Amino acid sequence: MTLPYLLLDIDGVLIPFPAADGSTPPTHVRHTVLPTGRHPDDPVPVWLDPDHGGLLSDLLASNLIAPVWCTSWRKDATTIIGPLLGLPDFPYLDLPRPQITTSHPNGYLWKRDHVDPWLGKAPVAWIDDDFTALDHAWADERTAHGHPTLLVQPDPYTGLQSEHLLRIPTWVAEWSLAPNDGARCNPAVQL
Repeated sequence: MTLPYLLLDIDGVLIPFPAADGSTPPTHVRHTVLPTGRHPDDPVPVWLDPDHGGLLSDLLASNLIAPVWCTSWRKDATTIIGPLLGLPDFPYLDLPRPQITTSHPNGYLWKRDHVDPWLGKAPVAWIDDDFTALDHAWADERTAHGHPTLLVQPDPYTGLQSEHLLRIPTWVAEWSLAPNDGARCNPAVQL
């Protein structure tokens, strides 16, 4: 069986957005990072839960999924965020930098225009905080056509929780037991 992809976002998933009062979850630790292209005098504060590294590492060690960063952090996901969480190096989807003022210029998450052709018929569990009803309909349609698709949508102010990750092994077990209809043929990874 070819592994399904795990597409993993960062902002609103691993880095929760501050609440209206500026607070972040007490589980998260502040780091100051310097993303690619930022001036050294203009670092970025991020809050990460150190437990996420272990939770994600445990999931990856199960060899049930093939992880890929799917985030506007692009390569910095691998060189900055992953190492802060103690995660192994894994690929990232090189998303463009669109000139948009909303995450949903067409009513759905802008990343989907790039993820959909990249995935082809591959099964995918995608964790992102910014899906719309149109994204969920897209996932249902992919699944109905034999391309299992699970969207996991954490609250952007609390971020990823252990129960979100617990859904993935169950989902893999459910679709892998279904009759083989070609959905297990992953495209070549082109990152």
